[in-house]
Amino acid sequence: MNVPNFSLSTEASYLKRSVMRDLLSLATSPDILSLAGGLPASEYLPLKQYQACLNQVLNRGSRCMQYSPQYAPLREWIAAYMRSRGVDCDVRNIFITNGAQQGLTILSRLLLDPGQPVVIEAATFTGIQQVTAGRGADVRTVPTNLETGVDLDSLEAAFKRNPRPRFAVIIPDFHNPLGVSLSAEKRHVIADLASKYGVPIIEDDPYSALRFEGDKLPPIKAYDEAGYVFYLGSFSKMLAPSVRLGWIVAPDELIPKITVFRESIDLESSILTQQAVYEFVSQGFLDDHLICFNAVNQQRRDALLSALEEHLGGIATWTHPQGGLFVWVTLPEGMDTWAMFEKAIEKKVIYIPGAAFTIDATCRNAMRLNFSNLRPDLIDEAVSRLADVIHMQQAVSV
Repeated sequence: MNVPNFSLSTEASYLKRSVMRDLLSLATSPDILSLAGGLPASEYLPLKQYQACLNQVLNRGSRCMQYSPQYAPLREWIAAYMRSRGVDCDVRNIFITNGAQQGLTILSRLLLDPGQPVVIEAATFTGIQQVTAGRGADVRTVPTNLETGVDLDSLEAAFKRNPRPRFAVIIPDFHNPLGVSLSAEKRHVIADLASKYGVPIIEDDPYSALRFEGDKLPPIKAYDEAGYVFYLGSFSKMLAPSVRLGWIVAPDELIPKITVFRESIDLESSILTQQAVYEFVSQGFLDDHLICFNAVNQQRRDALLSALEEHLGGIATWTHPQGGLFVWVTLPEGMDTWAMFEKAIEKKVIYIPGAAFTIDATCRNAMRLNFSNLRPDLIDEAVSRLADVIHMQQAVSV
């Protein structure tokens, strides 16, 4: 059959598929031990509680099956939750989205035209790459310290350059893919830099509720006296991935513009899901779920760090996250985690190569490992298999 010669948009030429989506089919294969995807442990998802909440909503009648404006009680709960974290906001500042990724998409379209400069971390979540480089932005990258977060000198230098960036995207807690969290001091300084140079910050924060160690830190938005920080949160990580519900905290005068951009994408979030999530959080199920969930994740984080020490101690270095889902592993210079990926599949173990998180294919000697989706005994086996592959690759590289 002949295929028409379509003329595609400029964005279609820039936008690239996320490597994680390509690997998801492998990650769910029963004979593969996956350290790749950012999936929580299915057996600890709050199925019965959410089912009860969903039934409560459905039992009220068919109104929840209609189109509907954003659910005001959920917006009010989110506003109160953000205030409990030190953010000065009310319901007028809250806009509900289908996950944090949609928030990134909306804010990118709100603030950025193709060809304009933006700032992102050199290694960052692929969805951030998609809404910046994938929209034809002039991307300025800044390094991230693996203990304290984004490098402030580099960030300020990127802000100083003319033309000024349209925005910067920063992940504050349990960074994807690095696992690192911003120090409290850096959060304050970043908010000050945004005000000083007039550069908006998009704070992409889906993981902060997944803390299982250390002190809770306020978001960057909590230090935002000038109003330059947009905050993104998500129930997809706090509750369950398939919920696909998140929120934006933005100046109330921009909410009408955000609403129009959202309408152009998919009109609105499911009122059925919004109401079920509200029942879940308002009845206190979220607190109990996170206590259990984070305890399990801490056990699995410990298992991964222990396995790395046993099987890769002296060869690799890695981050020590206090929450979230990921550990960033760095191998010796000259090793290539893309090149050894096929060998890893042969050993029935997978990970995400570090270069997938960069726009210039750097970090080739690094990888992201997920610890939340395997039992501790399987984590040890997965790292043992991975170590075999690394040792083979190291022998070839010498």
